[in-house]
Amino acid sequence: MAANTAAEHLSFLRGLLLRPKNVGAIAPSSPALAKAIAAQVDLTRSGPVLELGPGTGVVTQALIERGVAEERLIAIEYDPEFAALVAKRFPRTRVLQGDAFQFAQLLDGSIDRPYAAIISGLPLLNFPPDTRRGLIESALERLQPGAPYIQFSYGTRPSIPPTDRYTVRRAATIWLNLPPARIWVYRSTR
Repeated sequence: MAANTAAEHLSFLRGLLLRPKNVGAIAPSSPALAKAIAAQVDLTRSGPVLELGPGTGVVTQALIERGVAEERLIAIEYDPEFAALVAKRFPRTRVLQGDAFQFAQLLDGSIDRPYAAIISGLPLLNFPPDTRRGLIESALERLQPGAPYIQFSYGTRPSIPPTDRYTVRRAATIWLNLPPARIWVYRSTR
């Protein structure tokens, strides 16, 4: 996997300086983190793969390199500059600029089948627990049975704890990231 380009770093830094709450990190996701996130996607599943908060597209690139067809990817990015960058880098990916917390409304029934995976790069720990829970539970309702909702975080605990309706496990800790990150995988128990 190629390292982040200078243009991606500049775009990231501009977004961080102008909109720090939206970015939620001090550096773009490392290739090691992106690869570990992509590894959580089951390539034997067909169907769309949704990425919430792709930023500069580091995880998007890792998904494609892992074997997820670009045409299967849908990315929702809040920051207009990042959305334009991802659309330019991945022209066969459907990129929407908008609030990923409102992904169901943004997609407005245009996806008629459950997702094979949903990946989130959103800085969930910057939001109240009820907002986090709402996003994750909404995502779990739209996944194929047993398919993963994948969230990376800089926190030592998952964004929300498991319940009788879903499980959560730490899939990896990536030390080669600034700061070190954890990958949490949620799955519905229904």
